[in-house]
Amino acid sequence: MIILKDKETDRTIGTINEAQLQFLIDELEEESSSDQDYYINLTTLDMFEEKGIDRELLQILKNAMGSREDMEIVWSRE
Repeated sequence: MIILKDKETDRTIGTINEAQLQFLIDELEEESSSDQDYYINLTTLDMFEEKGIDRELLQILKNAMGSREDMEIVWSRE
């Protein structure tokens, strides 16, 4: 199981599968090969929609963002 968390609050925002994780890895910038956190904003979510993001993953991210304009997420395997 892959857990996504809000990096600022350490609150779990959802669980995702390997394909959803691979989408994030492919689309977001990693600072190193061991990087497991990503910055996202509203523009990022729009870009994801254009690229055909999985609807479930998009909803998890939108729910996590709430009224914020940006946030950092972090993933881990459990």
